[in-house]
Amino acid sequence: MRIELQYFDDCPNWKVAHERLVSLAEGVGAEVVLRQVTTPEAAEAAGFRGSPTILVDGRDPFAIGDESFGLACRVFQTPHGPAGSPTVTQLEAALRD
Repeated sequence: MRIELQYFDDCPNWKVAHERLVSLAEGVGAEVVLRQVTTPEAAEAAGFRGSPTILVDGRDPFAIGDESFGLACRVFQTPHGPAGSPTVTQLEAALRD
């Protein structure tokens, strides 16, 4: 399994997601690859829905279909309300699916 974490430096939320993914990746035999997105054109080309975007084997398990592409911080719906990163439980579920 390959987990790609797309991010841009101006959004701090990717660091939380990265920490959580690294701790989970070992248990499922996955590697976490970082991909920095630096321009609006690169965001469009990558299908970057904001920082962090998490791709599991090329698929965004958190996409709901109406997100735009661009350099912005992404918001995830969690059981505790909107947050800058999915919860550990949400990430575990995404890696299992």
